[in-house]
Parts: sequence; structure tokens; C-alpha cells
Amino acid sequence: MYVRALTQLLSEGISVVSSRQLGHRLQMTPAQIRKDLSYFGRFGKQGRGYDVHFLLEELRQILGLNQEWDACLVGVGRLGRAIINYPGFAPEGFRMRAVFDSDSRQVGGVVGGLRVQPMSALSEAVERDNITIGIVAVPAAEAQSVIDQLIDSGVQGILNYAPIAPQVSMHVVIRNIDPVLALQSMTFYLRELD
Repeated sequence: MYVRALTQLLSEGISVVSSRQLGHRLQMTPAQIRKDLSYFGRFGKQGRGYDVHFLLEELRQILGLNQEWDACLVGVGRLGRAIINYPGFAPEGFRMRAVFDSDSRQVGGVVGGLRVQPMSALSEAVERDNITIGIVAVPAAEAQSVIDQLIDSGVQGILNYAPIAPQVSMHVVIRNIDPVLALQSMTFYLRELD
């Protein structure tokens, strides 16, 4: 969130930002901004604020966004096609290197400029293309086995869109994206507004 806000500030020509201004943009308190950033060092000067360009570059380095990350996608249904065609990955350093599907009708087709490969080609492609991130956009019933296959192939990070709580070993970083859970959380708070 900080990187996104700082990038937007730079595009607006703003070179210095206070914790109050940054907090306003992110709907956070200035104290929370200062606390969050203090975990990584001292970036601002009291009474002067933060140098936007410097802070952005420091955070990009801390988050590993100052390098390119090679990724693959498994599942080229509607969600998978939307993910592979999303233009926001490349500018942030995420390169889609390969696409896979188990449906023989999809294999050989082209999605997002990449030829869809069979699942049997996964291990070879992960090794050949130095893929470290796998994006899973398959039905829930297939997700755990796809995640296991990605991990067995050497993928170290998984972005999972399937509505399951997958089991992975401690050396794998996994993030689950479930829009239904997010909506359910939102309705809890919406009820509180009544």
C-alpha cells in the first residue's frame, strides 16, 4: 500500500510527504505510518516529512520489488485469462513466463501471448525459466494437487485464487485470494453500520 501511494505521489509531482498526508491517503493514523516505517529504519526527518523518491526506492528494495520475478499461471478458465491479461504485473516486476492447464482443449492455445502447456511440462518449464512464483486459478477440487506439483517443481511462492486453505511446508510462501471471504468480512461491518 505504501509503494502504491508513494508511486502515485511521485506521479503527481510531490517530492516530500508528511506522515499525516500519507496517513490521510491510506486511511491510517500518522502514528501508524511512523510505526510501520520505523520497523525498517529511519526514513524521515521530524517536522520535514519523508522524501518520496528515497522512501519509495527503499521500500521497493525491502520488498524485493527492485528485481524481476518470473511467474507461471495454472488454469486458463475465465479467472486465469483475466489474470494473465492483467497489465499491472509487468510494470511491477512480475513476468509471466508460462501458462498451464490440464484441459487438452486449452493446451496449445495462446493466452496473453503465451502458449498454454500441459501440466506434464510444468517441472521442466519451472527449471528452464527460473520460475519462482506460481499463480493458481483452478477449481477448489484440483487446487491442492496443483499446489503440490508447483512446489515439487521448485516454485517457492504461491498466489492461490482457489477457495481452499491449502497445506504447504514452511519453506513455501503462500497468499490466498478469496473474494467471497472478503465480501463476507465486508457484510459483517456493513451490518454494524445499521
